[in-house]
Amino acid sequence: MQLDSGAVAEGRITRVTDFGAFIQFENGETGLVHISQIAHSFVRNIHDHVHEGDTIEVKVLGRDERGRLDLSIKELLEEPEEIPRPRAIGRQSPQFEAKLRSFMRDAKERGPGSIGATKKGSTGGKRKK
Repeated sequence: MQLDSGAVAEGRITRVTDFGAFIQFENGETGLVHISQIAHSFVRNIHDHVHEGDTIEVKVLGRDERGRLDLSIKELLEEPEEIPRPRAIGRQSPQFEAKLRSFMRDAKERGPGSIGATKKGSTGGKRKK
């Protein structure tokens, strides 16, 4: 079995991590499907898509500078008309928003460079000898 760029091959998932899935082929070679190459949509949890022990078909994207196989599952999937975007994060709590507004207002009143600045001529609490 020749695993050149563009080849489609079947392999078994030997390990699933937060960043991708490792695939082993019949010839003993192992490659990585990065989490970004799992699906066309945003993958929040890779375990929702692949499982250790599954046999899957992947496309060989190429090899990195160390000769490791870069693989893709999504290259074999039909691309949806519109790629779903990740759900927006909700607003912060009203208390947090009020504290942030208060902080920004106070910082603006103090003027630029006032945070952490010392008075001119100050030695920052150290005495000159």
